[in-house]
Amino acid sequence: MKSAFGFLIIDKPSGITSHGCVNRIRKVIGTKRVGHGGTLDPGVTGVLPLAIGHATRLLPYLIGNKIYKGTIKLGVNTSTDDAFGQIIRKKPIPNLNEITIEKLLDKFRGEIDQVPPNVSSIHIKG
Repeated sequence: MKSAFGFLIIDKPSGITSHGCVNRIRKVIGTKRVGHGGTLDPGVTGVLPLAIGHATRLLPYLIGNKIYKGTIKLGVNTSTDDAFGQIIRKKPIPNLNEITIEKLLDKFRGEIDQVPPNVSSIHIKG
C-alpha cells in the first residue's frame, strides 16, 4: 500500500489552531506524518500549507512572502493585542482625514519586522 505524500493548501477557519488542522487531516488521511508550514493564531483565518508523508521534510524549504489583511478598531487596547482580549483601555478617536490616515499607515507598509502580540502562537523552544 502506498502512503500519502504531498502538499495540501487549506484556508484555515477562525476558531481552530494550526495543530488542530493537522490533527483533522491526520484522521481524514489516516497518517500521523502531517505538518504545517506556519502557525496561524486560533482567531486568524488564512492560507495554511500542510505537508503529508515524506513531504514534511520539505517544510523548511518553503519560502514566500506573507501578506496580511486586517481590520483595526481605533481607540481600544486589549489584554491580548487583538479583538479577542478584554478591553483594558479606551481613548477617544481624533478627527482623522484620509491624508493623515495614509501618513500614519506608512510605518506598517513594506518590509517590516513583525512584533508578536502579547498572546500568539509563536514557536518557542522547538
